[in-house]
Formats: sequence, C-alpha cells, structure tokens
Amino acid sequence: MATRRGFIGSASGISTAALLGYSASPSAADTPLTDTTSTGASAVTQQQAKDSIFAVNAGMRSNYATLKAELVKHLSPVIVVQNDAKGGRFTLVTANGQESVNPVAETFELAKSIAHVPLGCFSVIASYLADKIPNLPNADRIDPHDLLLVAFNDDRSTAWIEPLQAYAATLTAARKNLPAAGLPAALTTSCGNILDAALNFINASVQAKVFDMKSFEDFSGSVYPDIRVNMEHAAQAQIKGVQDTMKTWRAKVGEAAWADLYCVVLSQWTTSVLNQNTIIIKDCMNAAKVATHLIDLPGLETPKDPIFTALDNLARIVQDNIAAEMVFPKDTKVADALKGKEDLLSDEILIQLGGSAATTQSAPTYNTLSEGMCPVRK
Repeated sequence: MATRRGFIGSASGISTAALLGYSASPSAADTPLTDTTSTGASAVTQQQAKDSIFAVNAGMRSNYATLKAELVKHLSPVIVVQNDAKGGRFTLVTANGQESVNPVAETFELAKSIAHVPLGCFSVIASYLADKIPNLPNADRIDPHDLLLVAFNDDRSTAWIEPLQAYAATLTAARKNLPAAGLPAALTTSCGNILDAALNFINASVQAKVFDMKSFEDFSGSVYPDIRVNMEHAAQAQIKGVQDTMKTWRAKVGEAAWADLYCVVLSQWTTSVLNQNTIIIKDCMNAAKVATHLIDLPGLETPKDPIFTALDNLARIVQDNIAAEMVFPKDTKVADALKGKEDLLSDEILIQLGGSAATTQSAPTYNTLSEGMCPVRK
C-alpha cells in the first residue's frame, strides 16, 4: 500500500533530488544525453533525466497531500472511536466543531480489571516456564518455538517470586475492598472467586518455589466461568453506553446528515477483527452504507493525535473512492483495488510469480443482526 498510502509533503525550498534522497553528484551513469526538444539541443546527464522523472511522482504526492489536507476540513459528520480501558472515547466531528465523551459506565472497566488477573499472573511467570510442553489438553495448540521465545529465563530460577508477591499484594487489597465497590451481586461474587483463586495459586507457588504450565492452567481454567460472568457485565455496560450516545448524536445531527455518517474505529491489530465497538456501532448507522462508512483502522500503538490520524486516513479513503472511478474508468477491478486495501501492483506481481490474480473482495457487511435490535434505528 506504500504506492498510494504514503505521501511526501511540500518540497518548497528543497530540490526534488534532495527531497527524494537521490544523489545529484556525478557518477559513471551521468553520461551526457542530448535533449533535442523544440527549445534546442542541450546536454542532460542520465541522472538528471532520472531526477526529472522522479519529480513527476514527487509532484503527484505533493498535490495529493494538498488535496487531502484541505479535504480533512470538510469531513462531516464523523465519529472517531479510540478504544481504551474505559470502553472507548467517542468524538463527534461536525462542521460546528468536536465533542468527546467516554460513554461506558465504570462497571465495564471494573469487570475487565478483575477478569485480567490470570493474564497478570502469567505475565510475571511466563519467562520462567520450562520450554518443554507438558501433557496438557491443549498441548497440540502450543507452538514449541513460540514457547521457547516466551520462556527465555532459567526455569530453575526463583526470581519470579518477588514480583509475583508484589502482584499478590495488589490482589489482596482489591479482595479486601471488593464489597465496598458497589458492584452487582453476581459480579461481586465472580470477582471474589477470581481473586481468591489467584491468591491461592500464588501462595502455593511461592511456598513450593516452583510452578509449571499445568499448575497455572489448573488455576486459570478453574476461574473461567467467573471470567465469563465478568465479560457479560462488561458487555452490557458497553452496549448501553455506546447505544445511548449514538442515539443522542443522531438526534443532534439530524437524519439527513446521519445517513452519510462515517465512523472510524482506532484499534490495535490484535483487536481489529470483530472489534467490540465496531460490532455495537454498525447497527446504529445507515445499513446501506455500513460496508463503506464504518472503518476499522488498526495500528501498533495509540497515535499521538488520534483525531487527526483518523481524519487524515479517512480523507485518503474518501478521495481515493472518487479518484478510483475517474482515474480507472475502464477497469473497475483496478478501481476497486485503489478504493480498498489492495496495492495496485498486487495482481501483476501474483501473475509474474506464477500465481493467479487476486479477487478483489468487497468491504465486509457488518449488519448481520436482526432488525430493530438497536434502539437508535427508526
């Protein structure tokens, strides 16, 4: 996607060759060529000829970036979702400005916090695991090489004891204060079960000065039903918070504008497929445009300016949608590639490598739930 997704900013005050990183110093390739245009003959080196061709693409990228920067100012209405530990920060962008909210109740974060306890324990002990897979029910699902990479410390070491005890102190404080948190009864019970089981695992491991994957999986497997209870409460809180906010914003922008709403969900790669907020939002949008207007934008980490990142990428998508049909009016397959996630050279590369040309897949349709499930829909 680098062929069309990256861009070079304005080259003002910088030579094209310097901007692109090409050396203009003489070389063996700089043999004089003859320019016999109507302006008369003049000596042109091979490198100068190449630089003039490189300048064509630099000019395109500069023009593309200028169009995108101006288009960003006209994107409306747009909802940008930043996935976070609180269930997501939502920002509504309209011609009148921006407003942001964290719509999900604290129950979401509290339930997930305790559900993450087994992962917290694992993160302390993982590097001290023996690199041999024991006889576990899921042994065939564990990649031996991946285990070797994770278990990089000596399994005979007891250096894990101190950090595990420190985590146990955190769990003990949470367990002591749990009744005062005001959680629903079922959630209080499940959280207590998870914390108690974790403390039992830690105490037994510290006392024996040893643990293994079997003992850890016995612990983590025993609390799975309680983790499911926490997941249920977290999901309920997130669904209600997001749906209520979408309903409020829909009334604010009006039906006509809402029909063309774009939603950009920023997420990490590991949660970019069936992202929780994407699932909820899809049924609150115009069903006819969900496939093209609900955009998951996965990244490696949270960008410094999430709103700009979302709008900048959305501007690329919107202008590519129009450019695709006008630049490639005679080849809809290539046009679809420009509009989607394919690189324009992908088909040709597959052909030359002896494979078959890829089939351009349309954007996924998320509206698979029955009508009327979202209170926002009329």
